[in-house]
Amino acid sequence: MMIPMRRHKRAISSEAAYELLHKGEYGILSTVNDNGQPYGVPLNYCVLNDRVYFHCAADGHKLSNLNGNPKASFCVVGDTELLPDKFSTKYESVIVFGITNEVTGDEKQAALEALIKKYSPNFHDEGLAYIKSSSSQTRLFGMSIDSITGKARR
Repeated sequence: MMIPMRRHKRAISSEAAYELLHKGEYGILSTVNDNGQPYGVPLNYCVLNDRVYFHCAADGHKLSNLNGNPKASFCVVGDTELLPDKFSTKYESVIVFGITNEVTGDEKQAALEALIKKYSPNFHDEGLAYIKSSSSQTRLFGMSIDSITGKARR
């Protein structure tokens, strides 16, 4: 599925979009509830095997929405710089569209380890212990990357 882009001159390659997705610190997951009310939530994430993974608590607004409609979008904004004299901004961003599902077993373990590697690389052993002690209380979701587009003004 390709989403039309208004400013084609700002488009970045798929490779650059994936690179930005991998290096981003956090992203915004956007979902809708059963009444069509949109909901965007910032979260930490990792990318593994062409899927975006994020963890969450046992219940909440995000989970209610995903249970009702697994379609979601995920947006990451990279480096930005205001250009006040040009009334503009230098930026880079990527948007992913896909389907979410809860993951368990080996896939969940691999994604949790990838989160530790991304956010706490100097605490690998402690991270593995943390995963072991809290994995049963942690829900983990994966999102397919059905479409990815990126834009930049550099």
